[in-house]
Amino acid sequence: MKLTTIPPLLLIVAALAGCEQSHEGAEAPVRPVLTMVAEIRHPEVVGFTGTVEAAFSAELGFRVLGRITARNVNVGDVVRKGQVLATIDDSSLRLAVDKAKADLASETAKLDLAKLTEERQKKLLATNATTKESFEDSQQSREASEASVKQLQADLTKAQEQLSYAELRSEVDGVVSAVSAEVGQVVSAGQTILTVAGLGDRDAVVDIPDTYYALTAIGTPFVVTLQANPAIRVKGKVRETAPQADAATRSLRTKIALDSPPENYRLGSTVTATQDSPEKDEIWLPASAIGGADGAQFVWVVDPQTKKVATRTVTIEAAENGGVSVLSGLKVGERVVTAGVNSLSNDQTVRIAGEAP
Repeated sequence: MKLTTIPPLLLIVAALAGCEQSHEGAEAPVRPVLTMVAEIRHPEVVGFTGTVEAAFSAELGFRVLGRITARNVNVGDVVRKGQVLATIDDSSLRLAVDKAKADLASETAKLDLAKLTEERQKKLLATNATTKESFEDSQQSREASEASVKQLQADLTKAQEQLSYAELRSEVDGVVSAVSAEVGQVVSAGQTILTVAGLGDRDAVVDIPDTYYALTAIGTPFVVTLQANPAIRVKGKVRETAPQADAATRSLRTKIALDSPPENYRLGSTVTATQDSPEKDEIWLPASAIGGADGAQFVWVVDPQTKKVATRTVTIEAAENGGVSVLSGLKVGERVVTAGVNSLSNDQTVRIAGEAP
């Protein structure tokens, strides 16, 4: 029998082909991965502490300079509209009224005399017993006296009005929240004497950090609870926000108008305000679990039996507390790879961190 000798070059080629076939048939290596089970995560509830304040308050002061002779109320007293709260020494104001009355009486008498003179000159002119110039002079005197009387009447009205300013009256029904002056003190016009908080609408005033700037928008709904009794809850909406954050605390002073608060919500009560938003049943994932580009995002889902991964297209949106909310494409209870999503391939076997090989 004749033996055929195989050239060495052919043996090398055959060996390389066998290696390629063995590599093609080999499976991808088992890769350890970090995973998490998809679960519903409710939005983070953040509360802001504040106090109940009157929606409207007035700082009251005298309109004229004077020395306080009486203060009829103290902090906490309930007052009614028109009630006299304090008075100042009105001696000089009364003298001004008396002088205005006397000046008016004197000028009124002059006006009466000017009218009689004009009437007499008119009759004499009709019989040619006086000149036309004399009659016109009497008319002018009467008109001047009438103008003077009007001026003095205005002066008297002004003096009487100034006298009324000696009494400080409440402009609204409310409660005295602050006292800024005492009896015997000389105060200037416009200086604050008392602060009266209205008894009507009330606000919850809270300081919201500027990191939650979106919550300070006008009209944002809140739920306000009493810290003394959290079971009592009142809804409200933001009605006013400071234009800029406090330099020291980096927070925005925000006023939340309370909707029909009960009597328990007294002025000065401590409250907690939380955003009133419907809870969303959405699955939360860290951003590292999402692969793909915008418009074609996916996650790797691990088969609990075979431990193999497969891609799943999902619809997501940014979550308020970081990460993403999955709107569709994933079910609660499915296990998702949370790291290395760009290094996997379909049907690749993985080993879940923390589980035995």
